Amino acid sequence: MSPSLERPPFRTDERTALVDWLDLQRQILRWKCEGLGEEDARRSVVPTSPMMTMAGLVSHMRWVEHTWLEVLFLGGDESTNPSFDESDEDADWRTDGIPLSQLLSDYESQCARSNEIVAAASLDDVGRHPKFNATKVDLRWMLIHLIEETGRHAGHADIVRELLDGTKGYY
Repeated sequence: MSPSLERPPFRTDERTALVDWLDLQRQILRWKCEGLGEEDARRSVVPTSPMMTMAGLVSHMRWVEHTWLEVLFLGGDESTNPSFDESDEDADWRTDGIPLSQLLSDYESQCARSNEIVAAASLDDVGRHPKFNATKVDLRWMLIHLIEETGRHAGHADIVRELLDGTKGYY
């Protein structure tokens, strides 16, 4: 893996710093998928976490973005998001044979939509969804959480990729 990623500027405004750090973590997750075949994208290498595949990680993160910004922040309909499926706690990790390229494209689209939502709002605006304590959380907190969760799962992707084929790399 040959990295071409750079950290955000050392000095910038708060919104730019938050979005740029989130974008970097998103890029790292996508980068860890480069060159993977379909079989490896779905191969489980962590016996105690069989859903943690590269495809599963990408799917999960797509729905995490949707959860926080479209559902909780904008007040959207949670019924379209498998994360809210109470009958299957891993529903957002399931890829049901969707090609990795499509999962990555869906994730890319969701990230672009998330960035549009963030650009149109104040960091002090709070969530609109009446459930899940969304109205207690401002956009700033949600972005920090997304940076944390995306970074954590990008780290998982780093380990999964190394276990799959020995490929290592840090930006």
